[in-house]
Order: sequence, then C-alpha cells, then structure tokens
Amino acid sequence: MADASTENDAHETADRVSTDIFLWANNTDQYKNELSVEFFAFNKNYTPYSMSFAGELEVQVRALFLYDVINFVNLGAGTGLSVRDFELSDAEENVLLRADLEKVGRAETLLHTIEHSRAEIVPFSEKEHEFKRVKGIVARFTQDGGEPFYVVKQIRNSGTLSGATAWELHGDTFKEFSAEVGLKVPAENHVLIIDKDIFIFNQSKFEALFNYDYKTQLITETKSKEIEQHFKLSFADGADLQTMLMERKKLIKKVQELDPELVTQEELLKQAEELNLELMVSDNDEIIIMDGNDLDTFVQLLNDDYMTSDMTGRRYIVKSKKPLEDAEGEAPRGMAG
Repeated sequence: MADASTENDAHETADRVSTDIFLWANNTDQYKNELSVEFFAFNKNYTPYSMSFAGELEVQVRALFLYDVINFVNLGAGTGLSVRDFELSDAEENVLLRADLEKVGRAETLLHTIEHSRAEIVPFSEKEHEFKRVKGIVARFTQDGGEPFYVVKQIRNSGTLSGATAWELHGDTFKEFSAEVGLKVPAENHVLIIDKDIFIFNQSKFEALFNYDYKTQLITETKSKEIEQHFKLSFADGADLQTMLMERKKLIKKVQELDPELVTQEELLKQAEELNLELMVSDNDEIIIMDGNDLDTFVQLLNDDYMTSDMTGRRYIVKSKKPLEDAEGEAPRGMAG
C-alpha cells in the first residue's frame, strides 16, 4: 500500500519473504463474508478441542475475530503503521510486531495438530475438560478450501462464568444461570497467524498465550547448552533441558546465574547421595531428568541450594545465600563479630 510505512523490516529469509500484511488485509476485506470459520479451544498443555457456535453468533464471531483485525491493518496503512520483527523491537505506538512461526514452538505445534491430526481432536465438553483450563481460542478461516489463516485470543478465568456460581438478571429478578459456562470474548485483537508469520497485536497476550519470552528464551538456550556440555543428562522422549526449563519458570532466573563448571558431575551426585536426594542415574552414567521435580533437584544441587545443619542434622533448601563474612573475613554490619 502506498501510504503504509512497510518497514516490513521486511524480514526476508533465504527461503521466503514474510507476508505483506497490508496486501493481505486489502484482499481479505473483499471476501471477508465468504470465509468459512471453525473454532478450536486449547488448554495449558496446548491440546486443541473442536468447538461449534450457533448461527445467531455468526455476526459477532466475524466482528470479534476478523473484521477488527482487517480494519486495524487497513487503517494503519493510512497512518504509517510499520511492521517490525518481534525479536528486534518492543511494542510501540503504530507498530505491529511479527515473529516467525517456527520460532514459537507451541504455536507451531498447535497449528500442526489442527491441520494434520484432525481425527484425534475431540469436541470440547465442560464435564470432561473444564473450561477453566482453556487458555485460548483459535478461529480458523478459509475460503473454498484455500490456505487457512488463524486468529487467536487469550481466554482468562476472569472472563468466564460458571453455572454453579453465577446468576442471570432478568429485569429486576435474579435467576439461576442456565448455561454450564458463560464467556466474555475479549474485544481487542491478540494474534493473527498467516502462513509462517505471526502478527502480534498485543505483546503481553501473545507471550502469555504461547509462553514466549524471546530474551529469556535466548539466555536460557545458551545456559542450557553450557549445562548439557558439562553434565551427562537423560530426558524423557521428546524433552530437553531448555524446553523443561521454559515450563519451570521459577528455575529460569536461577539457571541464568549459574556457572555449571564450578562443580563436576561426580561431586554433584555425591552431594545428592549425602543429602539422600532422589536423583537417578542411568546405566550410561547419565543423570535422569524425567519430570519437573527431578529438574528442581538437579538445578538446586547445581546452585548449591541445599544445606545440612550441624546442630540438628536437618536438611534445608537455602533461598537466600547472603554471605556471613565479607571478602576480608570481617562480619557484616549488624552481625556479631
């Protein structure tokens, strides 16, 4: 578009050029009422469930999940909206952030399941799945069997009503809530996915939807490689240290400050044995990390977070390791000398 500041910081890779969002919005606007739409809910484990909606909601569905996205981009084309890479920019006024789908693993896996494992996706049932566990909703749009695009919105518990605890107001009279769940769909745009591009209208919602924090992820990736080079580790099928750490937020800051070369694997295992901690070792002398509890134990040992009291013999996890003496061996102020 002539007036658009398409700084599409124009992310070109060796294989492809990113989607021209302005051209997409202009073209899609012409046949927006002809698009078919399917709904999927997904939970915190990124398991998708199919969902349907009554015909009476058709207008609202298109307005909330499609028209506002198109209008935002078309309006931005005339006001200098620019598109910048998520990893290189922060959210700014009149800036639309974009990320590669392949870099956002949870989003890529979710869409792959929807497109290639449809037979395994079951309809959502409140009795079996509980809507309070739903993390987001995906609206999948297509035209005549063409390539789909997806609009994703985060769902929060504060936007839902449970039939067991909610009332309906009819005129001046409260009545029992007749539905299993009531949902207030967010009006603002969150995420749009076209081909291999993710367009981010709300940075915080995007990060919450897919647990994606690029800067933290980059540092965690670097530190994970250092740890895996220094220690022999074994994970459950499909798992690795970085993925498990990103799911274990409380450990990330701890890992980022670690120096894995301060202790050897033999020293770490000896410490675990002395503290009677359950840390399994494989026949190949690999430390087995099967779940989050194993990871907690490994990281806390690596960070020297355990201590045994000489007075009571009790073991503790030390949360604050403030030294009792400074570098010259003198007690800090406020401590008995």
